[in-house]
This record gives sequence, C-alpha cells and structure tokens, in this order.
Amino acid sequence: MRSLKKLWTDNRGIEGLPIRLVIALVVGVASLAIMTSILGGLPQFDNTEVTVQVEDDQMTVEDLTSGSETLTFEVVTDEGEEVNGAQVVITEGTASLYDDQSAHTEGTGDDDNTVDVDFQDEESGDSADVVTDLREDQDTATLKVEVQPPTDSNYVDEQENPEILVTA
Repeated sequence: MRSLKKLWTDNRGIEGLPIRLVIALVVGVASLAIMTSILGGLPQFDNTEVTVQVEDDQMTVEDLTSGSETLTFEVVTDEGEEVNGAQVVITEGTASLYDDQSAHTEGTGDDDNTVDVDFQDEESGDSADVVTDLREDQDTATLKVEVQPPTDSNYVDEQENPEILVTA
C-alpha cells in the first residue's frame, strides 16, 4: 500500500517526455516535407483540351450548288500540338443535314491529324460526305464541329469548337 500512496503523491511527471514529443514531431514534419517534394516532381495527369482548325470556315451555298467543296480539318491542342487518331464529328447547327443524316464522323489516321470532308448542297447532283440544306427563309446557318479524342489519351473536348458558316 505504501508504494501506491507514493505513486499518487508523486507530481514530478515523466522525465524527458516533452523533448521526445518535440523530436518525434520534427522528424515527422521533415519526413512529410521530403515525401511531398518527391511527389511534387512526378508528372501531372491533367486533361488537355483539343480543338479543330479549319482552313476556311465559310462555305457558300452558291458554290455548293455547282458541286462540292472540301474543307480540311486539323485536330490540335490549344497549344497547337497535333493530335492523331481522333474523330471529327459534324452535326446540325442552324443548318440542316439532308436526308435525315444526323451526323457525319470522319477519323484522322494514327499518324495524321487532318481529315478532309466534302460538303455539298442538297440540290447538287454530286455525292459528298455532308449534304447541307438551308430552309427557304434562311440566308445563313451553321454546322457544329466536335472532336472525339483518342480513347487511350488524356485529351478532352469540353469547350466549343469553331462552327462552319453556310451562307446563301
């Protein structure tokens, strides 16, 4: 009993405990700083935005009625780097696509970032990839262009791409 009473009345504390806690805290913070600097040097896996560039973003229906017109689409990143293996999708904007064609998809090659698409007016007798149709009261209309990036990449197409202007 005597030793229990002595333990309860001893108010000196454990010697060296505060210094051990300080050393453990300093070593822990230093280790964490080293680990975060190592992880900070790893490459980042951010998504890169892709877009299309078109040589001439205007088509005129007058030109299309006499035949077809070919536009060359180039798939690039915002920084201008080429993107191979993507799909260019042309859909209706305010201009209609003829004969219930909802969209036209054309793929770039694995070693190429360009795609040629033939456009024509519905009244023209030629066959083309995309056949446009303006209503009688329309003077101008647009076609939308989207990009489906390669699936095995970090490319995305989340921003608006340039539209193709069709004028009568």
